[in-house]
Amino acid sequence: MKQLQSHFSTCAFNVIPCPNRCAIKLTRRDLPEHLQHDCPKRKVKCEFCGSEFTGEAYENHQGICPQESVYCENKCGARMMRRLLPQHSLAECPKRTQPCKYCGKEFVYDTIQNHQYHCPRFPVQCPNQCGTPNIAREDLANHVKESCGSALVLCPFKDAGCKHRCPKMAISRHLEETTKSHLTMMCSLVVRQRQELLELRREVEELSVSHDGVLIWKLCDYSRKLQEAKLRNNHELFSPAFYTHRYGYKLQVSAFLNGNGSGEGTHLSIYIRVLPGEYDNLLEWPFSYKVTFSILDQSDPSLSKPQHITETFNPDPNWKNFQKPSGGAGSGGGGSRDSMDESMLGFGYPKFISHEEIKKRNYIRDNAIFLKASIEIPQKIMT
Repeated sequence: MKQLQSHFSTCAFNVIPCPNRCAIKLTRRDLPEHLQHDCPKRKVKCEFCGSEFTGEAYENHQGICPQESVYCENKCGARMMRRLLPQHSLAECPKRTQPCKYCGKEFVYDTIQNHQYHCPRFPVQCPNQCGTPNIAREDLANHVKESCGSALVLCPFKDAGCKHRCPKMAISRHLEETTKSHLTMMCSLVVRQRQELLELRREVEELSVSHDGVLIWKLCDYSRKLQEAKLRNNHELFSPAFYTHRYGYKLQVSAFLNGNGSGEGTHLSIYIRVLPGEYDNLLEWPFSYKVTFSILDQSDPSLSKPQHITETFNPDPNWKNFQKPSGGAGSGGGGSRDSMDESMLGFGYPKFISHEEIKKRNYIRDNAIFLKASIEIPQKIMT
């Protein structure tokens, strides 16, 4: 019995409690391994700081030891004791993030200097050295354009011909000193622009005129215009100009709603005259082609056959109005005049249609009449 008990005290398979009182029971042969590696009550010394811990406390100490050597979390490559890491990450690490002090955006520290070459809020100096401090880079162009007193500017009368350039702060003085010359420049500019407008108007009129030798002229508001003609002596209305053909003669029709000459007060009078045209130097003179006037019957063709009133004449080559024109030719776009110049009257019919006849059928419809002029040009001339 004594031998058995003595054996138990050394038996490798005898179950015994941990001498560190960790509450674990295990066989004697497993005790050394347990005491060295597993027992939570074992004594362990940290290899970095040298402090001694129980096994349980050491597990908590691992990963937070301030003396342990670790790599920077920003992956800059630096290695240091853990206790130095916060200061390194905050102020020393080249890979730390840091906000730009001008625009507020965050950048990696080693790229922030390059950013400042492009930062829109980075303060720059005015290139005109006006002394304005801290101009943000993105505001510089607007500053130079709008508020920089040293910026060179052109005189506001540059379009009129003034070539003066001076700092913005001096422009008021320049304007005060050159009022008369600026006024002269503006007068010249107005004259030039007026001439350009006249030329443009002439070109527009040339583009808008007919080139087929036929004019159909609608006179709206007929009753009012007739009444006006009765109140105003020799009141003449002008049609738009038209060409006999492409590169041909330029013509214009005029009408006296209350008559002219022998038709005054009783008839509508109609005339045609030659205007100065673009191609007069290429044409044969005098003008000699047959002219036909018509007032158009506006009756519905499905109800009755329209009965247009028509007159035709061949120009007299000796008549001065059919010679090559020189100088201006009066109105060219549907205007009117009251004074009579017989040399400008043209050739036509003072008694084209009487006031009584024009009321018949549908020569007047919706308070409008249509006058037609057509020129008979030989085909060989057209081509």
